[in-house]
Amino acid sequence: MRDRLNRKKHPFFKHAEAEYFLAERAGRVVGRIAAIANHAHNALHEDKIGFFGCYETEDDQAVTDALIAAAESWLRARGLDTIRGPATLSVNDESGLLVDGFEFPPTLMMPHNPASYPGMLERAGFVKAKDLLVYRAGDPDRFIPTPERLQRATTLLAQRYGITLRALDMTRWDEELAAIKEIYNSAWEKNWGFVPLTNEEIDHLAAQLKPVVIPELIPMAERNGKLVGFGITLPDLNEALKFHRGSILGALRGIWMIKTKRIRRARIPLLGILPEVRGKGVDAMLYDWMWSRSGARNIYWGEAGWILEDNQAMNAALVKMTFRVYKTYRMYDKPL
Repeated sequence: MRDRLNRKKHPFFKHAEAEYFLAERAGRVVGRIAAIANHAHNALHEDKIGFFGCYETEDDQAVTDALIAAAESWLRARGLDTIRGPATLSVNDESGLLVDGFEFPPTLMMPHNPASYPGMLERAGFVKAKDLLVYRAGDPDRFIPTPERLQRATTLLAQRYGITLRALDMTRWDEELAAIKEIYNSAWEKNWGFVPLTNEEIDHLAAQLKPVVIPELIPMAERNGKLVGFGITLPDLNEALKFHRGSILGALRGIWMIKTKRIRRARIPLLGILPEVRGKGVDAMLYDWMWSRSGARNIYWGEAGWILEDNQAMNAALVKMTFRVYKTYRMYDKPL
């Protein structure tokens, strides 16, 4: 987090700026917020949206009101007409406020917040902009194979369209990453709120994730030797970190749990497919691969997402593969 918020070093700030605020009462910090002007977002979407993120507060409406007022003032001074969030620091990072599914534990790289937060933001004048759906599948106590019909479909689709799957090749890391960059920025180009990651941003994120990458859990789909899709499954390090509250010991324990196949939960944060092969079942092939290979590592269940609530094709595909919505996050807007 310190690295991400570093405005002098993090590549995000080559096309954005931000200010950070703390709320204090009697010398004690009682809340925090970041105000973000993402110039790349506004240039792409031709709007004047300002963002807020890093929002945390005591259960006190006055604190929230003061934080929002500070962020609004900073954004308004930059000519922006709407404040949207939370997003830390963009929709490519942790996005949304949890509004449903509080009873389930947070997973890697996903936000989690007290149930009081949505009400406080709504009382501060925010309204829903978009819901982000998160799915889960599997059983925490035992491995359930992918549905037989999905296995059959995967074989038929591979034959029909000449698509083959293989694992990420760590010995060709730079080449693999370059191909993933191309698909990532084309696969999401029309999504609500999406801003393409720059090469520097992807390199930076990849460097952070590389120590916990399990190559066989990252399928690469090819047709005629060209990469046309990929999926990323990450073991949920929160299963280790929750016992050590983010300490170095917790991080080391997390790596040890990955190597010894003791983590039972995973998260699928990304699945990208080139437009030319969409609708050909490549998503089913990728999910079948990730599901079965995860089971071989004693990972029995996990989550996929987030997915925009109005992305009908992706939501329908997940339901067909026995995934079910179990958490909802919400992005909020307020006019400035």
